[in-house]
Amino acid sequence: MDTLIDMARKARSNAYIPYSKFAVGAALLAKSGRIYTGANIENASYGLTICAERTAIVKAVSEGEREFEAIAIAADTKAPVLPCGACLQVMAEFHIDRVILGNLTEEKEVSLSDLLPHNFTL
Repeated sequence: MDTLIDMARKARSNAYIPYSKFAVGAALLAKSGRIYTGANIENASYGLTICAERTAIVKAVSEGEREFEAIAIAADTKAPVLPCGACLQVMAEFHIDRVILGNLTEEKEVSLSDLLPHNFTL
């Protein structure tokens, strides 16, 4: 069986990246046991681009999921890839504290609170 990081690596192949050529994949494990994958999707109006992490989270939430165990993110980078601030805030919204960062050959697990110690809350 593929690990969550392996699924994130495979999800990279679905990236739509005509501008940056930088493919990112994500795999999100819901508490239900279902896994949702995502890839980054770019747009000529660059602000409309959506990251792989948010793609996976939006897919899961739109299917009724609200509780999550972990998310894995992978890209072809020198060190394991880090999520952007927007993705970190969306992870915080859904309390996704277990984050697996990866590149094509290695991975490391961190907590969301390590990456975003002061998230926005109401």
